[in-house]
Amino acid sequence: MHANRPRPSELPTEEAASAIDPKHFRRTLGRFATGVTVVTVARPEGPHGMTANAFLSVSLDPPLVLVSVDRRARMHGYLEEASRYGVSVLAREQEAAARHFAGKPQAGYQPEFRWVEGIPLLEGAVAQIVCDVWERVPAGDHTLVLGRVRWLDYWDREPLVFFGGDFRCLEVQLHDTSMWWW
Repeated sequence: MHANRPRPSELPTEEAASAIDPKHFRRTLGRFATGVTVVTVARPEGPHGMTANAFLSVSLDPPLVLVSVDRRARMHGYLEEASRYGVSVLAREQEAAARHFAGKPQAGYQPEFRWVEGIPLLEGAVAQIVCDVWERVPAGDHTLVLGRVRWLDYWDREPLVFFGGDFRCLEVQLHDTSMWWW
């Protein structure tokens, strides 16, 4: 058994929950594979983007999505001011974009944007979404920014995936997509 993991017989208490090791928390939740997005806003000085894997669909009626943003991030302040934002779901060839917008400049990387409804979106993405800010919900050290979808589109490209603290690509399709629930 891993040294930081509680025994199955141990029941969590409020005190135990507050004592969760942040590194162990991050590593454990990193076992949930996610897509990789770049959230963008238009700024007077030009487009600003932030890599985020904490993104999800919330509702079909109305069409809502959510991105979770650390309160210390520059994007947090920009989303406080913005009435609209974009989400580009990255393709497997866009790892340099993911690293660049995560604050790790990539030599020779120059982002190319497509502008839709006044919002910059990354060219070459698997999907692009433009949202009006619907609501901002404080959640611990993050803010959940719900967006009402105004425009969206997608392309048949392989996605970039984040798992275990690193970027991955899908390698095998394990099911017939015609049988999936959507």
